[in-house]
Amino acid sequence: MATVENQVVSMFYELKDVNGNLLDSNMDSAPLSFIMGKNQIIIGLEREIANMNQGDTSRITVKAADAYGEYDKKAIQIVPIEQFAGLELTNGMTLYGEGEDGNTVQVIVKEFNDKEVTIDFNHPLAGKDLYFDIEIAEIRDATEDELLNGHIEGSHSCSCGGHNNDSDCCGKHHHDDGDCCGRH
Repeated sequence: MATVENQVVSMFYELKDVNGNLLDSNMDSAPLSFIMGKNQIIIGLEREIANMNQGDTSRITVKAADAYGEYDKKAIQIVPIEQFAGLELTNGMTLYGEGEDGNTVQVIVKEFNDKEVTIDFNHPLAGKDLYFDIEIAEIRDATEDELLNGHIEGSHSCSCGGHNNDSDCCGKHHHDDGDCCGRH
């Protein structure tokens, strides 16, 4: 039986880019768990996992549009360096801040000089197709508590919904659980 909404899926994964470079993996640790249908992982991956059963393995390709989206050149901004007072900037560094809506925003420093900083609001994997090797360790119905709070009881979970976030998780963002799949 394939997975359905409100079921907890626990999985092992390896995430690679188009060149076969390993980006993230939990193969040597505990499985990652999430609730189907709760927008906790990238949509392209969840769509494919919905067709899998406990014990199944699969190599899944997720196109950029169904992962972190296409690269948006309009998401690059030039801001005064004064906004970064007290920070030792380096090209390529990741910074986190609060957006206008109160959500955590991640930016990459593209370049800077003594007057301005060019920052990129695109996710580092935007515009890239992703390749997952997946093994479904367990599928079960979520408990009432898990459905209410989005956290999986007693496991490393992906309790994210794409908002109010500190870091990335399975292609989305997560709150405070530690690392998740989808990027590094």
